[in-house]
Amino acid sequence: MHILAHVTAPDANLALVLKVLPALVVLLITAAICGRLAQMVMQPRVLGEMVAGVLLGPTLFGWLFPEAQAALFPPEVRPILYVLSTIGLTLYMFLVGAGIEQGSQTPGEVRKAGVLAASGIVPSLLLGAATGFLLYDLLSRPDVPPFQFALFVGGALSLTAFPMLARILYERGLEHTPIGRLTLLAASIDDALAWCILAVLSAMHLGGGAGGALPTIALTALFAVVMLKVVAPLLRPMGRTVARTGRLGPTAMYVVILVPLAAGWVTDWIGVYSVFGGFFAGLAMPRDPAFRQALHSRMMELVSTLLLPTFFTFSGLNTQLGGIAGGAMLGAFGLILAAGFAGKYFGCSLAMRGIGFGKRESYAVGALMNARGLMILIFINIGLAQGMITQELFAMLVLVAVLTTASALPLYKLALPDRLETGTRAEARSVSA
Repeated sequence: MHILAHVTAPDANLALVLKVLPALVVLLITAAICGRLAQMVMQPRVLGEMVAGVLLGPTLFGWLFPEAQAALFPPEVRPILYVLSTIGLTLYMFLVGAGIEQGSQTPGEVRKAGVLAASGIVPSLLLGAATGFLLYDLLSRPDVPPFQFALFVGGALSLTAFPMLARILYERGLEHTPIGRLTLLAASIDDALAWCILAVLSAMHLGGGAGGALPTIALTALFAVVMLKVVAPLLRPMGRTVARTGRLGPTAMYVVILVPLAAGWVTDWIGVYSVFGGFFAGLAMPRDPAFRQALHSRMMELVSTLLLPTFFTFSGLNTQLGGIAGGAMLGAFGLILAAGFAGKYFGCSLAMRGIGFGKRESYAVGALMNARGLMILIFINIGLAQGMITQELFAMLVLVAVLTTASALPLYKLALPDRLETGTRAEARSVSA
């Protein structure tokens, strides 16, 4: 029997590999095609990859070819995709944290960015929470209290697609202008606060209430302090070495892989999600621009090409848009979409007007801050995995992610056409001076 077990175990492992590899091939091809199509219609590649994940799920592929979809993504393959997705999200949030600019070059910039960040998160949080209370009986799980459900909806709608926002600003050469720096700094504040909300919600949900969540919240705060006050100084010599040589050597590569994975493991053990560990590991990385450039050039392409499409597909397998058919569900979706759009778009636009920017720049920033992209997908996948939300709300928020992301660039260009962008840069500098 022992001999038979040794013979059959490798065969079983090989059979699993032969099931995982076709799934990866199909999802990568689909992501590449949809990403390219998105770019052809002047949308970010990530939007096409998000749509690819939904198309491979039960909404289209599973509906048209249920047997083929079941054969391509059988139950034993999904845990493998989940593991790859978790690693990918941890490393992606690590790169997001490492890319956040923590300094300010202009007097008063932090104050203005704080105003913009507050205008981006407070209206969305309040409108989303109010919508959550209204829709609690229709959409919530019975074991989730109304306050937690409402706060989850508000937190999800408060997010901004910080990486996509950064990419758009860099592509248009606006990253060093006042409008670009304010928007990036405000978006990073919004996302950090939204992750804090999710960390508290996770602790409360998994801890069995506010009292049971206190140890988890305390350990999470202690972890953040250790990462920023102990680990960060230890990593600074590595940053100086990379800045001097201009490249990440083998030892540095081991460090930048091990630190976020170890941090993700610790936060999973604490009781929150591994992406929090990855994010704080990124914040602890050296802030030297040469180090950050070397880090992103070595890691971002692999993470965004292989691991993130796996995450999108795993999300798509959990997205059943047919579940939101019918008048009540469509009305609920419309209410959530309206709350998310109005809170972020008009809140940020009015704030930009209040701190001295023109109408066009203000609505352009409102459009960019309204995009939610990958960040909301990470947020709601954590909520679904931890049993905080239903499949129906998950599907609605996936659609919110797609629609707000798709509207960002067209609304931006409508407010700030190419012919006005150069003049707007000069005007923005004079306003900020």
